[in-house]
Amino acid sequence: MFKHAIVRRPSHSLIDGISQTPEMGKPDYDLALQQHDRYVEILRECGLEVTVLEANEDYPDSVFIEDNALCTPRGVAILSRPGAESRRGEASLPDLREALARYYDDIEQVVEPGTTDPGDIMMVGDHYYIGLSGRTNQAAADQITAILEKHGMTAETVPVTGILHLKDDVVYLDNNNLIVAKAYENHPAFANFNKLVVDDDEYYAVNSLWINGKVIVPEGFPKTEQKIRDCGYEVILINTSEFEKITGSLTCMSLRF
Repeated sequence: MFKHAIVRRPSHSLIDGISQTPEMGKPDYDLALQQHDRYVEILRECGLEVTVLEANEDYPDSVFIEDNALCTPRGVAILSRPGAESRRGEASLPDLREALARYYDDIEQVVEPGTTDPGDIMMVGDHYYIGLSGRTNQAAADQITAILEKHGMTAETVPVTGILHLKDDVVYLDNNNLIVAKAYENHPAFANFNKLVVDDDEYYAVNSLWINGKVIVPEGFPKTEQKIRDCGYEVILINTSEFEKITGSLTCMSLRF
């Protein structure tokens, strides 16, 4: 069960965030603020104490705070070294470290030549799947694995191709339930999970977010919503249209621990 979350308010520079789908246009900043406020409200409804960090105009993508750190349940947080050069300084921002230090005595950091976005890292209990992608390299995976093993956890790597992050295509809920895009339906690393396979026309809904027995799901994907309900979860719907425009989704916008 999660108790805490850390989020960062969207900056005005959000409209210049990295996008894999420029044809969707730039985000509406005011609407993005409203959607982010609702996201924080839902986290609190799910029982989390939420720390809200101020917006940082120097980093348009810094609202996607999940890529700045890996928060574990075993006393260690690992600051990342983001794969995109424009995001490289986010994980070193003092307010993030200060917020983490309230909860973690042990804070480690990925160092050069490692690069990682924790959007590539999926936690399943004490085991972690680390996606090797254009943002996360083997050097970072080796560093993260060593830190996790030092604290009694384990990890394995999964090659990622054709997408930005592993959790674009694979997201763990709980009780052995996994939401997957069709590309990962038969992947051997996930053979033993109960898989909720998302149709291609609802691909964005793969990145739904389990919080303490409830699942936050983006609006507009009824087939995926129903599959999640059929697994016994309470579903909370949210509109994240403005974050989708810059390749952001539900897990990206918070650190949960």
